[in-house]
Amino acid sequence: MAIVLGLDAVLMRGPAGSTGSTEVKNVKDLTLNLESGDADVTTRATKGWRASVATLKEASLEFQILYDTEDEDYNAFADAYFNNTPMALFVTDGNGTGLDADFSITGFSIEQPLEEALAVSVTAKPTASERAPQWTKGSGGGVGG
Repeated sequence: MAIVLGLDAVLMRGPAGSTGSTEVKNVKDLTLNLESGDADVTTRATKGWRASVATLKEASLEFQILYDTEDEDYNAFADAYFNNTPMALFVTDGNGTGLDADFSITGFSIEQPLEEALAVSVTAKPTASERAPQWTKGSGGGVGG
């Protein structure tokens, strides 16, 4: 079992329509949320147990960047949010396994804690695009397809 540390993970960004190729260095804690809807397929054959099957998949990214109006990463996410411009994001474990899609920036919350640096909480969700979200497997041998 290979242990992968969060500090080795990578977030790549770029123009919508292609895989992100610019590493986002100004990123702190990142969470990739993956969920599926479900459909009830309960029948008498399930003998009193509710049964479900997975339906549409959902994804979202939540992460922080430092508030720095001179930083290219900050400006890319701010521009995408304020101009409703989709952007390509590839969130990877550092070995090439992860989610690659075009995203809309749906949240851009500026946090002003008393004893910490200003930060921005960013939320991104896959958007309508000719490029459907794709789970890629890198050299680390991820699960899914």
